[in-house]
Amino acid sequence: MKLLAVETSTDACSAALFFDGEIVERFAVAPRDHTKLILPMIDELMADAELKPRQLDAVAVGRGPGSFTGVRIAGGLVQGIAFGADLPVVPVSTLAAIAQDFFNKQSLAELAFTAMDARMDEIYWAVYQRDNEHFAKLLGIEVVTPAGEVAFPEAVGFGVGSGWGVYCAQLAECLGELVQGVEIDVWPRAACIAQLGVRDFMKGLAVPVEEAMPVYLRDKVAKKESER
Repeated sequence: MKLLAVETSTDACSAALFFDGEIVERFAVAPRDHTKLILPMIDELMADAELKPRQLDAVAVGRGPGSFTGVRIAGGLVQGIAFGADLPVVPVSTLAAIAQDFFNKQSLAELAFTAMDARMDEIYWAVYQRDNEHFAKLLGIEVVTPAGEVAFPEAVGFGVGSGWGVYCAQLAECLGELVQGVEIDVWPRAACIAQLGVRDFMKGLAVPVEEAMPVYLRDKVAKKESER
């Protein structure tokens, strides 16, 4: 199995290659430099593995939510690769990638209250549970919401992601003693997009490139605050 993954939805920019069970990643936190960095990252990964795009089985992409410009950068790049090499695409949630990275590093954690800062006094929010195969499994749905209005199961877990850095007080007030700890600096990394992408590819969840649509969650992004 050979799969290329791309993720640019936050201030972090990364690409990863899954090659027969191993994942190699290029990663940098570099706001506003995604367009300069992502292609060289991909070129380096492919060159080191001595692979051409047509030798891949699929391409995975961080499909959002996140920065609207960032989500479009990854989506457009993956579309170009997939069209040119006639490859299927595996869209992967950036919130799922954040939860997966946390679970990879915290082997005893079972539940992640995942929050990304969405600006406009809101967060992107989802709750993920570690499944029997150690993958992040969504409980409920992903939403964009004020921090004080989050929905969550009555189970203990960890607060994960940038939203906890901005809205920790509101989130802690909602969840109370259900929060075992907080990890703010957890990014949606391409390595986790690859990890989840391979899982979804094996489940038959890859789609034709024209069906690989971004997920923004906020449907009124173009309107001013007074119009929302």
